[in-house]
Amino acid sequence: MVPRGDLAEDERATIELFEHASPAVVHITTHALQRDFFLDLREVETGTGSGFIWDSQGHVVTNFHVVKEGSRFVVGLSDHSVFEADLIGAAPDKDLAVLRLKAPAAKLSALVPLPLGTSADLRVGQKTFAIGNPFGLDYTLTTGIVSAVGRVIRSDSGRRIRNVIQTDAAINPGNSGGPLLDSAGRLIGVNTAIFSPSGAYAGIGFAIPVDTVRRVVPQLIDHGHLIRPGLNVDWAPDGLLRRWRINVEGVLVINVAPGSSAAKAGLRPTMRDEFGRIIVGDIVTAVDDQPVKSLNDLLDAFEAHKIGDTVKLTVRRGRRFVTLTAKLEAVE
Repeated sequence: MVPRGDLAEDERATIELFEHASPAVVHITTHALQRDFFLDLREVETGTGSGFIWDSQGHVVTNFHVVKEGSRFVVGLSDHSVFEADLIGAAPDKDLAVLRLKAPAAKLSALVPLPLGTSADLRVGQKTFAIGNPFGLDYTLTTGIVSAVGRVIRSDSGRRIRNVIQTDAAINPGNSGGPLLDSAGRLIGVNTAIFSPSGAYAGIGFAIPVDTVRRVVPQLIDHGHLIRPGLNVDWAPDGLLRRWRINVEGVLVINVAPGSSAAKAGLRPTMRDEFGRIIVGDIVTAVDDQPVKSLNDLLDAFEAHKIGDTVKLTVRRGRRFVTLTAKLEAVE
């Protein structure tokens, strides 16, 4: 037998990172009520995923798609203790959700959250480390690099999630909601999706950037939902203009809330005249001179601002274009 000798420096660094970070990672089991063949209600396990400790109040961050089907949630900690948890907030558009452990105060106070990093300054080639529960195999560590930044993926709601991190660290079913770390052990993303024809690891994984997580999670804890800058307007779904054979690229205004900043700006809703004929409302074609071709484009343009900011709207009104200015309000 040949003595092993000292571990390489990078091996020691990886081991230390895992030992420090893994206690903050949790295993989430989602349960839901379903009716059986005899129409009796019974509880079934609908899936498993990962998450991580956010603070010492017992908040746990995970993906929305991990918990969306559930009515009861069971969270396993690294010391093998198990607690139920309440869902206190969700942002389907960002694929993020927050649970709160139903654990004794002494247990909560001993929780150690992950340190938060930044994602805006990530560079392709940086090392990445993913910890999660792929296929139910808890506390699995995989390593890789930042393969690309600035990716765009779609959430379950159809909204775009921007600035997503692409990594080749192995991410498989069950990793969803777990942390993606940098070499300093800081959270840089939340593992959320893979690109794979087979549904298993194919070298392309995606993580929601921590800069988005830092903005969204406190709102979920405080309000239970995401509050964003926008206008209190009902927008037409994409495709409606085509169905009405209106050859204009933009987003149609269906309704404008009375007294809202949109109403004060002069946005006109879609209405019917006394004969029941549709009078087409304003069609927003650009925000701050940036073209708007879809509802996603419009909402993304608003989210680039803060509540209270003023935006310039280019609007198609009948056969002419007009320019309006509107102050962005808090919308849900």
